[in-house]
Amino acid sequence: MTASSPKTEPDYLTEGAVEAFLRDHPDFFERHVSLLDVLRVPHTRGGSVSLIERQVALLRDKHRYLEQRLAELVERARDNERVGLHLHRLACTLMHAEGLDGALALTQEALRNELKAELVSIRLAGERQDDLHRLPAEDLEYFEELFARGRPQCGRLPKPALQAMFGDDAGAVGSAILMPLSVDGQKTGVLGLGSRSPDRFLPDMGTYFVTHLGELLAEAIRCHDVRSCANG
Repeated sequence: MTASSPKTEPDYLTEGAVEAFLRDHPDFFERHVSLLDVLRVPHTRGGSVSLIERQVALLRDKHRYLEQRLAELVERARDNERVGLHLHRLACTLMHAEGLDGALALTQEALRNELKAELVSIRLAGERQDDLHRLPAEDLEYFEELFARGRPQCGRLPKPALQAMFGDDAGAVGSAILMPLSVDGQKTGVLGLGSRSPDRFLPDMGTYFVTHLGELLAEAIRCHDVRSCANG
């Protein structure tokens, strides 16, 4: 009878080595499907689930996230379509306006109807006889920073600027957006939209529509000024 050879202790892998191996062989469980029946992963809500169930849960979470992102992109596309339609309508309105007063009146009406704006004000810079829309030279200084920025300003704005734009209604303005109107660096005026709600116009809101609207309006004002000078 021969003596049996002594048993040797098995070599154990560390958790780090197992993790490294699985990372290097992500298809391991595809080739060893039977292991999924015995492996368990602790679940955050208690108990345990199989790896495949955990993977399915993760895929469902990812699917919900992608669905949400897709819905957001679709809604943004619809918003852009609405903005384009509003700008198209306004461009057509300005093209058919008779005179500067007509262009300003139609623009204000369009903003109230299309955007449901509560307060709309257009103040024109320069020497004008129109006291209704003219921005006095002493008030123009309130908008120097606005023209220097060259883009809309939104939120809760300084009282002097609101007073210059909205007059007696300035005290009721909870939030507003001001758009500088200029063509080739020449100050044409300021467009103001006001709301009684402090949350309607926020500092971080998108200003794509108002920016392009201001460009259209500034160009219309310039064209009518040129016509007025030519007729004069």
